[in-house]
Amino acid sequence: MSRAFAAWGRFVHRRRWLVLAGSALLLVLSLAGLARGGTLVSANSVRGGLEAQRAADLAAAATAGRAPSGSSFLLLLGSHDLQVRDQRFQAALESAVAPLRTDPHVAAVDTPYSVPPAAQAAWVSRDGHEAVVRVTLHDSTAAAQAYYPALRGEVRSDALTVQATGAVALNRAFSTTLESDLRRAEIVSLPVTLLLLLLIFASAVAALLPLGVGLLTIAGGLGGTLLLAHAVDVSQYALNVVTLIGLGVSVDYSLFVVSRFREELARGASREDALATTLATAGRAITFSGLTVAVGLSALLFYQGTFMASMGAAGAIVVGVAVLYGLTFLPAVLAVAGPRIDRLRLPFGAGGGDGPGFWGRVASAVMRRPVAVLVPALGLLLVAGTPFLGIRLANGDVDMLPPGVEARQGYDRLVADFPGYDQTTFTVVVSHATSAQVAALSDRIGKIPGVLHVVPSGTAGDVSVLTAVSGLDASGDGARQVLARLRAEHVDGAQVLVGGTTAYDVDVIDFITGRTPYAVGFVIAVTLVVLFLLTGSVVLPVKAVLTNLVSIAASFGALVWIFQQGHLSGVLGFTAQSIDPSIPVILFATVFGLSMDYEVLLVSRIQEERERTGDDRLAVAAGLARSGRLITGAAAVMVVVFLAFGLAQVVEIKAIGLGLAIAVALDATVVRGLVVPSVMRLLGRANWWAPAPLRWLHRRAGIAEFPVPASRAA
Repeated sequence: MSRAFAAWGRFVHRRRWLVLAGSALLLVLSLAGLARGGTLVSANSVRGGLEAQRAADLAAAATAGRAPSGSSFLLLLGSHDLQVRDQRFQAALESAVAPLRTDPHVAAVDTPYSVPPAAQAAWVSRDGHEAVVRVTLHDSTAAAQAYYPALRGEVRSDALTVQATGAVALNRAFSTTLESDLRRAEIVSLPVTLLLLLLIFASAVAALLPLGVGLLTIAGGLGGTLLLAHAVDVSQYALNVVTLIGLGVSVDYSLFVVSRFREELARGASREDALATTLATAGRAITFSGLTVAVGLSALLFYQGTFMASMGAAGAIVVGVAVLYGLTFLPAVLAVAGPRIDRLRLPFGAGGGDGPGFWGRVASAVMRRPVAVLVPALGLLLVAGTPFLGIRLANGDVDMLPPGVEARQGYDRLVADFPGYDQTTFTVVVSHATSAQVAALSDRIGKIPGVLHVVPSGTAGDVSVLTAVSGLDASGDGARQVLARLRAEHVDGAQVLVGGTTAYDVDVIDFITGRTPYAVGFVIAVTLVVLFLLTGSVVLPVKAVLTNLVSIAASFGALVWIFQQGHLSGVLGFTAQSIDPSIPVILFATVFGLSMDYEVLLVSRIQEERERTGDDRLAVAAGLARSGRLITGAAAVMVVVFLAFGLAQVVEIKAIGLGLAIAVALDATVVRGLVVPSVMRLLGRANWWAPAPLRWLHRRAGIAEFPVPASRAA
């Protein structure tokens, strides 16, 4: 296979302008995808199959016509001096919402003065100084987001304070906050990435090239993702993932390709030979690396029906684009530039450098005392992972928005000030039951500890709906205990389903945790195969998986310590909360792939040195010496990109960004610099062991060959 990559390098050298034309065509297609892509969805949910969803569907059919159709948002109007019952308050409120009553998008405007007197208590705050107004729209929540800002702008008052919340307002807040998070991450990460590349290469031309490949990759990834949205639902979170992974991975791959090309030129190779060797080594490595990253992200495809599946597909698309540009556009530019890649040398930066360097000295020290290095390094990772043992899962809610967003402030005010909004409701749907059975069930539910009261909510055909009201927090343990008691109820000859916020929360967690063993098992199994194809060993793939799992556990521990336990919440500006079940899954899929990325790049160089020298110990030291600086530089770039997303205001993106930054930093230093060389030193020749049939298969596949360019053969 290495010969095939070398042959491809020579082809790219001879047909470099044709390859660049093909890259230009791909860019045009990417821009077309950006312009003509489908619409992203804001849903962060599981659709279909859940008991809570089935209960909601049946309840909606049974109560059809009782509630207004379409979407809605709420307005909270208040005064420090006036009471809601005061005529001046009423006049100011009616004046504020008057423009909405004539807006063609609005179906109804309900105020405390238009609802029946018996229902007015829920529309007025406990202190009597605030009122709720419900604005019902003709369109769905997704469609209403487009014109919601204009509607919100119509509501103004000099006498009353006004805040908006509710479904449409909150969904719009999530969309706009995610967009601003993406822009902020790009503004922060791009210049810092360029500075790091200048320090690594000490050449402006060499530094700009990986950044250019990164921008092309992002364009291709975003274009492909938006085109995918025509066929399937794609979450708006996918754009953040594409940018986050695309920039980090493409710069990472470009760094290795450009560095190897410069290294070969410095050794006296011709431009064509240098490109052939570069693609036979670094090109081969980034191809396998791309496979491992894509395999890791494929874990998200096991969660069909959730937004995670689209994030996995989007991630795989952008990684594929990164590898494609790394094997086509980048080597074609190198073929054109040749030695000019080192133009515009800078008076600072590391440059290429000869000799063992820092990582060479680290490797030599690790080799001398592998056990003394391995034990504390593993101990550090395991201790860092201990907070993960206390993880508590709950679906992300309004708390994922920053406290300063109006829709979040309005929601917090609604729950704190208005009676009933701090309560949790359970929807109990009974099918094929008699009225006497439904009445008996209602009595039993009313006696469950934590249930305040039960009210009938509707009947249609053989379906009856009961609503059980509780004062317990929807995601708290108390509410989950009530749910368990409700679902333990049964009616002879009838079906009982329980829905509501708590039920949906528990069902989504069960859905995700139930599929996780299959996703993890698949990723590990396929990764073992890919790494065997790369190394010809069955020991190194197992070692790689085990060390990656330890480093992932450490990043998970940091996730719980920061976001669930609330450490750094004041500094980072978020509300401490339970961990959304999607976050560990996304982190595992991404971190596993990226960790294998560095494993592939390091082990490939060690394998190359072993083929050249035949000395296992020297190969590990030389491999780490030659790739350690690049891995550190690539990791620094990735950490910067991920930390830029850690500045996000939406907690889910903030958690993913910080989790990835911590994981990559640990992996590139503790794992690749200490754990891997110490384990490989202890294993010695056993690193490369495989059963005879598998060794024969690997040789026949021709994957492990390393070519010697003509200019260096003699």
